[in-house]
Amino acid sequence: MVVHITNSAPETEKIGEKLAKNLPDRIFALIGELGSGKTTFVKGFAKGLGIKKRILSPSFVLMRQYKITPRRSDLYHIDLYRLEKPIDIKTLGLEEIWNNPYNLVIIEWAEKIKEMLPEKRVEIKFEYIGKDKRKIIVEKISNF
Repeated sequence: MVVHITNSAPETEKIGEKLAKNLPDRIFALIGELGSGKTTFVKGFAKGLGIKKRILSPSFVLMRQYKITPRRSDLYHIDLYRLEKPIDIKTLGLEEIWNNPYNLVIIEWAEKIKEMLPEKRVEIKFEYIGKDKRKIIVEKISNF
């Protein structure tokens, strides 16, 4: 487990960028309250993968896909904030996406489907400490 304290949005982005450059896994479950820095982190993560496209929260569409060749095929940015029932997730085809070894998957509000997540993943917990201050806890999970 690694704990980071950030004091600004650019610092939170930098943590995401560094993690993407040193990928410890390919499934990332982001957990934390509204405004805790999850989407800001994803912006940095995408930058670390070399994605130039503007990263927008997929809250209303649930999922956005970005090409990240040649290292991998795609980054799937999933935001489950508006998910009504965990059963709705089956219609997204998430299992197919995260079972593809070439895909990277980053899921905001992953706590909503914790029982459905792959056993091997990186959990990243975001805690709001102050106006711009965040605590980010990165933990690799392997339930084998």
